[in-house]
Amino acid sequence: MGNNWKTLAIGFTLAAALLLVAQHKSAIPEPDVYREVLDLTHPLNDQSPNWEGTEDSPFQAKELGNIEHDGYYSRVFTTQEHYGTHLDAPAHFAKGMWALDQIPPERLVRPLAVLDVRAAAKVNADHEVSMQDVADWEASHGQIPTGAVVMAYTGWDSRWNSQQEFRNVGSDNLLHFPGFALETVKFLVKTRGVVGLGIDTMSVDIGVSTTYPVHQFTSKESVYHLEDVANLAQVPAEGATVVVAPIKLENGSGGPVRVLVLVK
Repeated sequence: MGNNWKTLAIGFTLAAALLLVAQHKSAIPEPDVYREVLDLTHPLNDQSPNWEGTEDSPFQAKELGNIEHDGYYSRVFTTQEHYGTHLDAPAHFAKGMWALDQIPPERLVRPLAVLDVRAAAKVNADHEVSMQDVADWEASHGQIPTGAVVMAYTGWDSRWNSQQEFRNVGSDNLLHFPGFALETVKFLVKTRGVVGLGIDTMSVDIGVSTTYPVHQFTSKESVYHLEDVANLAQVPAEGATVVVAPIKLENGSGGPVRVLVLVK
């Protein structure tokens, strides 16, 4: 009887302890749940438009091993740092500023604001994202969050499968695609604390630019760029979080990047 009583007491004690643990766990708030994860990255291959417009792609991949002969699959690839969906590090235009591997990780997971400028870009391929574009966005959505990444949705990624249309070289032998106005970028950086810019064209500067004023300014301000971004049509204008995951290339001026968006 004594042993049975002890066993029963121990059982009650364990049951009570488990109940307390369960109650404690249920009191812990659930983590934020995202209803959707979007990918803003073009596949990295030899079919992407390149800055120089050459027929031969700067991307090359060579097989090192395959399942049939080696029991494993492996390749070696080479590419330019600024090809496909990629990140420009501040070191790209400013000596001594962060290289790709030096960008603080807290700057790579940020609130996202998407400015839809498709209508203007359709009328004018040289459209620069303007102060009015920002004012219109803030009139509808409130002030751009401090420390956000701001992306321009120009609709240019619909041209991605044609290098000729994506680069859009005019009779002046210059590229023609939308970008950001320097005045607008200065406002975003200085008054909104923006840490990154993104766009679905080849550059945050308009295509006809040969001096790259946006690059020159933002690099000195430790602001990175995401260029050749995809699928902005799927992203809400406000409320999402962008996850920027570049290759951690030591001393890189830039490099391939996976861009994901978390939508609540």
